[in-house]
Amino acid sequence: MSDLTSIVKETSENGTDLSPDDIGSIEEMPEDTILSQQTSVNLVPFIGQRFVSQDAAYEFYCSFAKQCGFSIRRHRTRGKDGVGRGITRRDFTCHRGGYPQLKPSDDGKLQRNRKSSRCGCQAYMRIVKRADFDVPEWRITGFSNIHNHELLKANEVQLLPAFCTMSADDKSRICMFAKAGMSVRQMLRLMELEKGVKLGCLAFTELDVRNLLQSFRNVDRDNDAIELLQLCKDKKDKDPNFKYDFKIDANNRLEHIAWSYASSVRLYEAFGDTVIFDTTHRLDAYDMLLGIWIGVDNHGMNCFFGCVFLQDENMQSFSWALKTFLGFMNGKAPQTILTDQNMWLKEALAIEMPNTKHAFCIWHIIAKFSDWFSALLGSQYDKWKAEFHRLYELYSVEDFEVGWRKMVDMYGLLGNRHIVSLYALRSFWALPFLRSSFFAGMTSTFQSESVTAYIQRFLSAQSQIDNFVEQVATIVDSKDQPGAKLKMQQKVQKVSLKTGSPIESHAATVLTPYAFCKLQEELLSAPKYASLMFDENYFIVRHHTEIDGGCKVLWIPHDEFISCSCHEFEFSGILCRHVLRVLSINNCFHIPDQYLPARWRELSSFMTRPFQVLSSREHGGKIQLLQSMVSTLIAESMETEQRLDVSCDQISMVLSRIKEFPGPAHGANDISYNSPSDSLVLPEVEDSDSMIQSFNVGNPHHSITLGKLKERRQRDGVDIYRKRRRCSVPCCGQFGHDATDCPMIGGDDLNGDGLGFL
Repeated sequence: MSDLTSIVKETSENGTDLSPDDIGSIEEMPEDTILSQQTSVNLVPFIGQRFVSQDAAYEFYCSFAKQCGFSIRRHRTRGKDGVGRGITRRDFTCHRGGYPQLKPSDDGKLQRNRKSSRCGCQAYMRIVKRADFDVPEWRITGFSNIHNHELLKANEVQLLPAFCTMSADDKSRICMFAKAGMSVRQMLRLMELEKGVKLGCLAFTELDVRNLLQSFRNVDRDNDAIELLQLCKDKKDKDPNFKYDFKIDANNRLEHIAWSYASSVRLYEAFGDTVIFDTTHRLDAYDMLLGIWIGVDNHGMNCFFGCVFLQDENMQSFSWALKTFLGFMNGKAPQTILTDQNMWLKEALAIEMPNTKHAFCIWHIIAKFSDWFSALLGSQYDKWKAEFHRLYELYSVEDFEVGWRKMVDMYGLLGNRHIVSLYALRSFWALPFLRSSFFAGMTSTFQSESVTAYIQRFLSAQSQIDNFVEQVATIVDSKDQPGAKLKMQQKVQKVSLKTGSPIESHAATVLTPYAFCKLQEELLSAPKYASLMFDENYFIVRHHTEIDGGCKVLWIPHDEFISCSCHEFEFSGILCRHVLRVLSINNCFHIPDQYLPARWRELSSFMTRPFQVLSSREHGGKIQLLQSMVSTLIAESMETEQRLDVSCDQISMVLSRIKEFPGPAHGANDISYNSPSDSLVLPEVEDSDSMIQSFNVGNPHHSITLGKLKERRQRDGVDIYRKRRRCSVPCCGQFGHDATDCPMIGGDDLNGDGLGFL
């Protein structure tokens, strides 16, 4: 193979030209080699080969290198993990690539004459990140297998350090075998049979297994559990808002423990409408399952809600975890929750959170496709995967059902157990069945890498269970620091307007940069769609290249009510391109407030709760003035930390003084109502008490929400929100009166100069 020549080949799978750095080389292979490549399940790397992740590509190249007689190492990258688009290119090289470098000695000491195996070998494989159908993939863009050194034999290559590794699955199985009372030699023989390798050809040796078992024995589970409980108790004494709970088994040993921090509870109040509950990781040394609750805030950043250790993986354990989590969060269940395909967890959720919409993380499903269908479908695998993603993204359940049957027939998958299972559980993962529920964009496969990277930070803290709580707290606190910095940068940087539309300008002043970018994408796509009016309030919107089909949009200008059959607003909280197209052609130059959710607003860093609205005319002007003062106070206080500290101190004093006065009895003049949806309804008046508490705790993640009171009525069988009278005075805009009796003009409390303050 070292006699083969290398040629340069440039590829662009998705229409994007590759940079010179992305152009690699691939060896010319004889016909029989190419044939063996196609018939041996792609054991030889080739240009255009796809992987679901960097790790999958690394493992594949490792297997190829081991087969050839060398090992590999990670080399150059483009981009940085967690910054911008993250890592977009990765090079893997032969372990003998490059040359040794002498380290300079500042103190004049002689360096040890250590020998190096590096000899400038040019063999490498390059992968570049691409995204088709909104699914991130890694593709090989460069490959060369020319070595300038002798390759090792099969019995020699397994002794290289790179191949003397033990995967997490191997460790879990060894732990299970040890609990079953198997000897080390029995474990090794059984794993050799399972993996189908020759005797003595596992990636690890008997000594490695014995060292692993010894590390398990060195863990003092009982004492560590006692220290963990003592740590939680001490943390509770220092911070009464820290929450934890645990369960002891019949042998007086720790069975389950869960905890959440004060900042996590406050975050959940604002952003707990949709949650990911990840249960795919374990602590092997303690043989416990690790579960983590994660959400996303108004800036699209992951936020930590809680953590749990479970001794057993069954419905009773998951039920205990869910009950405990609800207790931490004052009984508030999320609107939607995403999990992996765990049937025990599915049953527990149906019991403990019956009103919560449960869905499966699509990236956990897609990650298994290569194993399930790659060998089965062969050259048709890519076409099938594209068809699957098309069905997954559909709007209509009927279209999905018809398309699924056609796909099964076309690719001969009738009776395939994976296809049967996917179809039986389609309401848990297919978007046509989920679009009516709010998921805040967390079903996107782009979110998978962000969530995985976030969880990995906790997994790296698994040294000792008794230190885990403190380590996770440190990570959560450190996570807030770059988040605050990012939000400050977004505040300072000017938003780029691309369409010149008044709708775009209006949304830019209200939404966070993250949410505004999502809306801007829809605005940029809206002109590509044709809008056909069927009657006064009914439109069909379809892409300009389509003749049939399209989405149905209902638009009632008098009531500022608009709805689309694609349910994008209900699904993500962002108006879809179909709605924006209808608004544009009907000369609507602003988005109604109820379609700019508090969930995504720029001022959603403060908490709200159910409140009362005074409807008496004599209070209208004062309330409007107070709202304006609060907005000005927030804007001015956020400029510097010193201003913020002074504001918090002074407002706390004012609030304490206000609470000394007796509150009004509930009477006919008070309208009390609860927000029916924390994520999509915009209350009109903010509760100052909760806002001051948010200032005091110093947490920037909770939300102020602004909005309107509406009444419901029926039109043509459809529930419509009818607004109350709205004042046309520019500085007022309140509901319940008009310009003739506006307190901003006629009231004695405000004069012309007072309006200038607003």
